[in-house]
Order: sequence, then C-alpha cells, then structure tokens
Amino acid sequence: MPKKQPSKQLETFPNPHPERDYEIHMECPEFTCLCPMTGQPDFATIEISYTPDKLCVELKSLKLYLWSFRNEGAFHEAVTNQILDDIVKAIKPRHMQVVGDFFVRGGIHTMVTVTYPDPGGKKRKKD
Repeated sequence: MPKKQPSKQLETFPNPHPERDYEIHMECPEFTCLCPMTGQPDFATIEISYTPDKLCVELKSLKLYLWSFRNEGAFHEAVTNQILDDIVKAIKPRHMQVVGDFFVRGGIHTMVTVTYPDPGGKKRKKD
C-alpha cells in the first residue's frame, strides 16, 4: 500500500443534518511548520470548531492538509489565517473558529484566534 503524502486538497462530505445547528470541534496537537526567519520548527495545537452548513470536512484529508505545512515557513498569524480561509473555501460553514496555540519560542507563548464570519467586518477603518 502506498504511503500517504501531504496534500492541500480538502475533501468534503454532505452534512447529515443540515437542518440543525451543531458544532464540530477538532483538536490537532501535532501541527508543525517552520519559522520563516530562522527555519527552526514551530509546534502547535490547532483547534478547529465550526457549525457546518451543507458540507463537512473529511478528517483524513484535514490531517494530510495540516501535514502539508510541515516544511513551509509561515508566521503563526499567517498560517492560522490560511487554515481558516482554506477550510471556509472548501465547506462554507455557518461559523468557524481556528485557534493556533503555538509552543513557547524565545520565552513567548503565542495563541492566534481567527473567526468566520469576521466579527469586526471585512472592511475596517484605517487610522
């Protein structure tokens, strides 16, 4: 049997109860990417919570998708936002939140939380 490879392709399946609001929560404690400044590995727990509409994300494809970041350089803020954007594009949920809980690096613990729809609105005033 061939080994599975990382993939940016997110597979979906029909929501078995589209008439009901319910939350799906996934915790991915083995996320890794690379620091774009140093090339050192960054480790995180990625938590994804969403209320599906017509589609749900298939878990094995999500695992392979998250694995695809392993050798990519990405700031914590960028990668957390990218995960949200890609899953929203694939399944168009009613609501979604992604939390990137990154391990301590240089004495600083970082958590990045992004939400769809954006509670502040897409068009924010610039000062």
